[in-house]
Amino acid sequence: MKALVLISGGVDSTTCLAMAVKEYGSENVIGLSIFYGQRHKKEIEAANAVCDYYKVEHITLDLSTMFQFSDCTLLEHSDGEIPEEAYSEQLKKTDGKPVSTYVPFRNGLFLSSASAIALSKGCSKIYYGAHSDDAAGNAYPDCSKAFNEAMNTAIYEGSGKQLEIEAPFIGLNKAGVVAKGLSLGVPYQLTWSCYEGHDKACGRCGTCIDRKKAFEDNGTTDPIPYEV
Repeated sequence: MKALVLISGGVDSTTCLAMAVKEYGSENVIGLSIFYGQRHKKEIEAANAVCDYYKVEHITLDLSTMFQFSDCTLLEHSDGEIPEEAYSEQLKKTDGKPVSTYVPFRNGLFLSSASAIALSKGCSKIYYGAHSDDAAGNAYPDCSKAFNEAMNTAIYEGSGKQLEIEAPFIGLNKAGVVAKGLSLGVPYQLTWSCYEGHDKACGRCGTCIDRKKAFEDNGTTDPIPYEV
C-alpha cells in the first residue's frame, strides 16, 4: 500500500508524514507540496527539508492562479495586514465568518489535486493534517469533521472506491498533534508555520501563537527561533 501526504512544511503535515512513513515505509510514501500564492516560499523549503529527512519522494504543484481573485491576507498580491493575535480574538470580529487568513476552499482544492496525483502514483490513502483548533469557531471551515467526511465520500466514490482520506488529527487539538509528533521523534526544528517569511518566525501571528502554546502545553519549548 502507498500513501500520499499533503506536506506544507508545518507541524501538522510533518507529523502526518512521520505517521505515514512509520505505517508504510519511506519507499511507499509521497509528499505533495502546493504553492498557492502565499507571501513566501519558506513553507515549501521546509517541506523539502522534511521530505529529505524522511527520504520520501517530494512533488510540488503550483495552484497560485486559482487564488488570484481572493483578498486573503496570506496571499502575495494582498495589501491586507496579517493579524497579530490569536484566532480566538480574530473570530470575535468576523461575525461568524472565517478569519482573514482563510484561503478560499484551499483544502478542497488541495485534496482534489492530491487525488488525481495519488491515483496516478498508485496510492490508496491521502493524509492531511487538519485538526480541531483550526476548525474551531469556523476559523478554517475546510478543517472541520463535516468537511472531511464529505470530501472523503466524494473522493472515495469519485476514485472508483480506490482512494480514501486519512485525517488522523481531526479530533485532536494542536497540543495533541505535537504530543504525537514528539513520541515519533519528528524533526520540528526543520518545520515552518509562520505566515511571515522572515529569517525567524514572527511569534505574533495566529499560527505562531498556536504553535508555541502547543509545545508549552507539552512541557517543552518549540525548537525553532522566534522574533518574539
